[in-house]
Amino acid sequence: MKLHTIKKIAIIFLLLIIIIGTVQVFATDTIDNSENSDNEIINEETAGELIKMKTHANKELQAKIDLYGSDAYGMTAYILGKVQLYSIPLCFIGIAVGAIFQYVIGIRKLDLRDRGLRLIVAFVTILVICQVLPLIFAIVVRGWRG
Repeated sequence: MKLHTIKKIAIIFLLLIIIIGTVQVFATDTIDNSENSDNEIINEETAGELIKMKTHANKELQAKIDLYGSDAYGMTAYILGKVQLYSIPLCFIGIAVGAIFQYVIGIRKLDLRDRGLRLIVAFVTILVICQVLPLIFAIVVRGWRG
């Protein structure tokens, strides 16, 4: 079989699994009183954690706004900080996938080896940009703006 045929069969099989695995969920506005108190405690704890996360994020955003003296600059600094934080694991996953393409799959197929090298270079570049961009923003806004 050709590779295109195998890909088409795999996609069709995956779509069938997704279609067969779906279930209907009906939402109601009534609460079943037969639930035990454990579920209510868990729901209250979850709500409490969400409120804590929201207040922490709001405090962090307000601190950035106060630090930079502007809503726009503060929001930008907050977003860049989150991008800097979350880019590390995502880029490491991308680098790992590229290494698998280059060093594991690329032993047999040279075109996939080149793809792996391109993935590694792209994710390292993205990682460097995401780590340096907040520093550049802080230097430009705080240093030159005053």
